[in-house]
Amino acid sequence: MKVNLSQGQFIWLMEVQYREPLSFKFLKIVGGVRKPMKSALLETKLSLPNRRSGKVRDLYDVDLGSEKALLIVATDRISAFDVVMQNGFPGKGIVLTQISKFWFDYFGDRFSHHLISTDVDDVPGLNAEEKDALDGRIMLCRKTEVVPIECIARGYITGSGWKDYQTSGEVCGIKLPTGLRNSDKLDEPLFTPSTKADTGHDENISFEEGTNLVGLDLMEWLKKSTLSLYKEARDYALDRGIILADTKFEFGQLADSDEPLLIDEIFTPDSSRFWPAADWEPGREQASFDKQIVRNYLETVVASGDWDKTSPGPNLPDDVVEKGIARYLEAYELLTGSSLSI
Repeated sequence: MKVNLSQGQFIWLMEVQYREPLSFKFLKIVGGVRKPMKSALLETKLSLPNRRSGKVRDLYDVDLGSEKALLIVATDRISAFDVVMQNGFPGKGIVLTQISKFWFDYFGDRFSHHLISTDVDDVPGLNAEEKDALDGRIMLCRKTEVVPIECIARGYITGSGWKDYQTSGEVCGIKLPTGLRNSDKLDEPLFTPSTKADTGHDENISFEEGTNLVGLDLMEWLKKSTLSLYKEARDYALDRGIILADTKFEFGQLADSDEPLLIDEIFTPDSSRFWPAADWEPGREQASFDKQIVRNYLETVVASGDWDKTSPGPNLPDDVVEKGIARYLEAYELLTGSSLSI
C-alpha cells in the first residue's frame, strides 16, 4: 500500500500480533522516510524475580545490594472503570513515566518520594534487549509498605463527584452548596479518601473510616499533604494552560521509618483530570488531556448494551487511540516545556 504523507505526519496501522487480539503501530515521516514506531507494549516478562501486574504497571523485585528495590514498568495498557482494555496507547507508558519523573523532581526538595532512577542502566539483571524495550518507561524505586488509603483531591466537581452531587447534594459525604454545575470550580479543594474493597474496586471512605485504618496522626498528614501537593500543582499547571481538576496519590512507608513517601505515579493523565483552560466552560463535560476520551467512548458502548463495565474490556477504535495518545503528549509538552519522542 502506498501512502503519501508530509513530514511530521502520523498514520496509524492495525496489525495482528501473537497473543494479543489487536495492537497498534504508527509510522512517523522523518525526512521523507517512513520509520516504524514501536507497537503498544501490553505485557512484560523480564528476567527479574517476583513479577506481578496491576492495571497498567508490571512490578519486579530488584536487589541493589544496599537495599531491596522495586522496578515499576509502565506498560501501554489502559484501564477505565477498573477494567483493562484489550488494546493500548502506543508509547503511553513512556509519557506516564516521564511526567511522573518531572513532578518527582519538581517536588523533591519538599516531599520525600520513592524514586531512585529512571535510567535502565541502573537496573541490575536486565539484558540488552530488555533495556532497549524498557527505555523511558521504568522507575527504579525504594520498596515501601503501601499505606492502604488512596488520597484524592478534587478541585472541580466532575465525574463520579458530579453524579453523587446530583442525587444527594454531597460528594463522598461532604455537603456542598446548592446550584453547582458540572465542572464548576469548588471554593476549596476536597480531600476524599478511598480504599480497596474486597472486590478490588476503589471504595470511597470517610475521614473517620480512614482514621480507623491508619490512625489519626497519619490520616491528618495524608489530608494536609494531598491538598498541599494538589494546590501547588494546580497553580503551576494553570499557568501553562491546563486545569488540574482532580488527582489521586498513594503513599508508602519504609520498613525502618514512619515517614510517608510519595509513591506510584503523580499528576499524570492516568491519575488526574487535565482540562484545556482556554476551553473550560462549566455546565458541560470538558475536553481533556487525559483518558476521559476513553471513558466517554465506553459510556456509549455501555449505553448501547454492548458492554457492562466488567472484564474483559472492549477494543478501543483507532480514532480513540490516536486522539488519546496525542492528548497525553500535548499534556507532557505543556507541563514540561519539552517535547517527547515515543
